[in-house]
Amino acid sequence: MTQTLALKDRDLFWPPADELVEATERIRARLGDWPPTHAPWRICLTAPDEPNGGDLIVVADAARHGEQMARWLVQGAAVVEAAEHKATLHLGGEKYRLEGHLAEDWIPALAAFLDCGFDPHDALVLALAWRDGDETRTHAAGDSFPCDLASFPRVAGLPPAPAEAFPRCPERLGLYPVLPSAEWVERVLDFAVKTVQLRRKSAHPADELQREIARCVAAGRRHDAQVFINDHWRAALEAGAYGVHLGQEDVHTADLSALATAGIRLGLSTHGFYEILKALHFRPSYVALGAVFPTTTKVMPTAPQGLKRLARYVRLLDGEVPLVAIGGIDLQVLPDVLATGVGCAAVVRAVTEAADPAAAVSALQQAFTQ
Repeated sequence: MTQTLALKDRDLFWPPADELVEATERIRARLGDWPPTHAPWRICLTAPDEPNGGDLIVVADAARHGEQMARWLVQGAAVVEAAEHKATLHLGGEKYRLEGHLAEDWIPALAAFLDCGFDPHDALVLALAWRDGDETRTHAAGDSFPCDLASFPRVAGLPPAPAEAFPRCPERLGLYPVLPSAEWVERVLDFAVKTVQLRRKSAHPADELQREIARCVAAGRRHDAQVFINDHWRAALEAGAYGVHLGQEDVHTADLSALATAGIRLGLSTHGFYEILKALHFRPSYVALGAVFPTTTKVMPTAPQGLKRLARYVRLLDGEVPLVAIGGIDLQVLPDVLATGVGCAAVVRAVTEAADPAAAVSALQQAFTQ
């Protein structure tokens, strides 16, 4: 583990503040071996004359800085509104609203997590999960990285969760092929796979989509398997599907209450700590963590998470909700993915582009038993 880090030569704060740098170094040294970021973030406790795209300007009274905030954001800076038990990050046209504890050291903690390479919204989540003195405590991983979900903030301003939680999936869903058609779903279920997803990119024509989903639902019932439908929640609801998988943006438009009332399972995609907290608010049946590795099957909103972050997510969420690792996973890396403790791995090209899909599925399934 890295014990000392030379941050004094970096432009971490404006105005320069040796005490904050020292606190940042102290915290950073206890977070583990994260490669230092190359992003030029700088936390500004007063606004610089010329803000730039690397500046996070901290303000305590947003109402007093309305016009200035608008100008700073146009200039490419980010703004963190910090008040008692609240912090809101304005960045790239988005607002990330959090409610939780702000420790005395939350600003150096924010700088430390930024230096670990976390995006600002995730670094802010971790800074609010930080407690004064945490750098003196050692967790199971041998460092002081936050791992107690009870200390994490909550995401504010979300739509209400359904009154009834979504039915829970089995804790360890195992191999989870994501497939492009009903034909593929039927084929893979014949290989004794018990969890699959139909990811059909187009909703048109609507009657063809409904037939595809109906075929998948029927195949799942024949094989006593769990078939999830990606995105097309209305058609899935009408067909009586076992489950639906949605992205982060879909929770604002899908009728989650109707899905929960129907007993349909819900899986939600996440790409970091902020989105994990957002997903947990809706009490889903499982949470997908990705993309673990680079993937060509879809355009990802974030850089690959990697195994180290995946292991942190699993440690934080183990026992809270079933977890699915997804993104760029094949037979070569699957043992390393499972070594993080995650109980399910979603695969796409490892099955659909295999020369012998039956043999590929068999080999992938064996990895779960080793």
